Amino acid sequence: MTRLGWRGAPKGVPLLLWRFLSSRFFRFGLVGVIGFIIDSSVLYAALPLLGRYGGKLMSLLVAATTAWMLNRTITFRGVMHGSLVRQWALYLMANSAGASLNYGAFAILTALVPLCFHHPILPQAAGALCGMGANFTLSKRIVFRQA
Repeated sequence: MTRLGWRGAPKGVPLLLWRFLSSRFFRFGLVGVIGFIIDSSVLYAALPLLGRYGGKLMSLLVAATTAWMLNRTITFRGVMHGSLVRQWALYLMANSAGASLNYGAFAILTALVPLCFHHPILPQAAGALCGMGANFTLSKRIVFRQA
């Protein structure tokens, strides 16, 4: 029976590939994909009520809350500190830099590129990529740091 973990890759899977697939950054990326789907779904649902910019603010909050819950249980499991409300607020504050990059890219592309204005998913994807690195680094160092 093969042990699944950092050191023991399943038979036929190169160790370097297994280390990447089992890394926190990869799991963070998977959570990010789910967050992107939620962010985009909420944005499109909110467009008629709140417009592009208000809808984006709402979608960021919903996606960030979902990403926090998933990162807490999947990416950084076993690294829990403090109350849920405190950790959620800390997550939102720590990831505000990534959210700012995300929202900024979305707003600039929406305002300046007609294709992006007509297809909000394009600046949505660009914004998500812009914020990912900052969000991972700040989540790891501030919110889910080892005691």
